[in-house]
Amino acid sequence: MPARKRASSAVNSGPAPKRAKRRAARTVSGLQKPSGDHADHGVGGRVALILARGGSKGIPLKNIKMLAGVPLIGWVLRAAVDSNLFDSVWVSTDHDEIEKVARSCGAQVHRRSPKVSRDSSSSLETIREFLSQHKEVRVLANIQGTSPCLHPFHLEEALNMITQQGYDSVFSVVRRHQFRWREVEKGSTERTKALNLNPACRPRRQDWNGELCENGSFYITTRDLIMNKKMLQGGKVAYYEMLPQYSVDIDVDIDWPVAEQRVLRYGYFGRVTPEVVQLLFCNVSGCLTDGRIYLSSSTQEMLSVNLKDTTAIRMLQKENVEVILLISKDDPVAQSLREILVKTTGCEVIYVGEEPLNDLKLKMEERKLTWKDVAYMGNDKPDVQCLNLAGLSAVPSDAPVVAINAAKYTCHQAGGMGAVREFAEHILLQKEKAKSQMTQDRIDTCSC
Repeated sequence: MPARKRASSAVNSGPAPKRAKRRAARTVSGLQKPSGDHADHGVGGRVALILARGGSKGIPLKNIKMLAGVPLIGWVLRAAVDSNLFDSVWVSTDHDEIEKVARSCGAQVHRRSPKVSRDSSSSLETIREFLSQHKEVRVLANIQGTSPCLHPFHLEEALNMITQQGYDSVFSVVRRHQFRWREVEKGSTERTKALNLNPACRPRRQDWNGELCENGSFYITTRDLIMNKKMLQGGKVAYYEMLPQYSVDIDVDIDWPVAEQRVLRYGYFGRVTPEVVQLLFCNVSGCLTDGRIYLSSSTQEMLSVNLKDTTAIRMLQKENVEVILLISKDDPVAQSLREILVKTTGCEVIYVGEEPLNDLKLKMEERKLTWKDVAYMGNDKPDVQCLNLAGLSAVPSDAPVVAINAAKYTCHQAGGMGAVREFAEHILLQKEKAKSQMTQDRIDTCSC
């Protein structure tokens, strides 16, 4: 389906550029900054700036709340950093925890002043403060931290409209097919009326192009427009249309579960192909169990295992992902239940010492696997090395900070409460993503 051409000032990332989008996504690690004198503002400092105030009223510290195992702001920072389009990527914040997350994601931090950190402060005020301290910046991309389905190719195509086509400002939009009616006050005798349709000739969805609405994902603007005209949209202005599946904005808590499902399907997971693992190492204590020991009246010690988690293990085994359960040599209760775990899960169960890495190398060598072929689920400081090395790694939600910082995925569920099931679903999702990408690569190759 050809792209809809509205005006010369529009770029559409809709159905037509779909294959172009895939090509951009596959080659993002090789993106280069445009060279040459395309426009007066086509050279010079280009920065990405994400505004992340700590005083969010809707969802406290929304910007660093975990979304699909990654801090919310981490999704857009990954896209901005990986795009290789900007001289630097910045987060403007007034909060220490947001600063820590921003730096861990590869961004620099602008500590905004109290003057622009109030509830009444506008985005424009904060951006102007940033630019007043960074005279070298000629083009600024204000990226919304609450748009987790942003990809590098969106930024590349939109930025090129400024650097190569000479626009002063470009902002993102999404096409909506919603009929609008004029609002009337409750109790008023005034009648409502249609604003964008004729009720006597109501069009079918497929016969109507819909309307373009800002989705807030980004606003890319020249310094001159921001500092001298005090505008983010103006001058020679254009819009960049994003497909609806990429237009996710989190404003209230109820949006979170919806956004999480969307980002797992349409989010940007980095330059590399999604990891496809063949083996999962999973700690029993604190992951498969809740880490507690139950005592019966007969002084018998017991552990509790969630049925969701044992089902998840079978799901992985069915998809040819081997699962090996790890028991600490210092955990006598788990050791006494080793045979029951083998029988219940069908898994090999091995003992590990204070440094699990040393005990797992042999298992990997036997199977001729490297760490990128392995997933690891741990829950404490001794697991940090393995969490860092594994192609996919996760911790339950109740793991200590040192383990959370090392893991690539943080579960919503606690140990023994479905965390293993959640990570298993994440592993299988990455496997599906990789299959889909390989299929599309073959299609595109055949079409060349």
